[in-house]
Amino acid sequence: MKFVVLACVVTLALAAPRPDETAETLVDERSDSGDGNFNYNFETSNGIYEERVGTPGEEGQSNMEGTIRFTLPDGTLAEIVFVADAAGYRPESPLIPTPHPLPAHAIEQIAFAEEQRALGVEFEK
Repeated sequence: MKFVVLACVVTLALAAPRPDETAETLVDERSDSGDGNFNYNFETSNGIYEERVGTPGEEGQSNMEGTIRFTLPDGTLAEIVFVADAAGYRPESPLIPTPHPLPAHAIEQIAFAEEQRALGVEFEK
């Protein structure tokens, strides 16, 4: 009996609709000049989109900037704009959690400490 129930569950899982399996590539444009400069543009029928531009960096790295978009399960469109260079990877999106802003009294304490440090006051370590 347990085997029959397990077989039914597996069959239902395999038969579940998978919209991403039927996604088709709508755009796939790539260009690479061979000197570190490149462009990449990709889009599928299920809403996945990526655009990326790359240039060689002064320190040997590849500098990139671009946009990634996709649809969340609730239907909301997610978008991430990013820059990646010698300073690191810096994505921006309202979906990325950020720390809470500092309260006013903490900002005042930091400003006071900076003023003291500028006057030559040294704090114990």
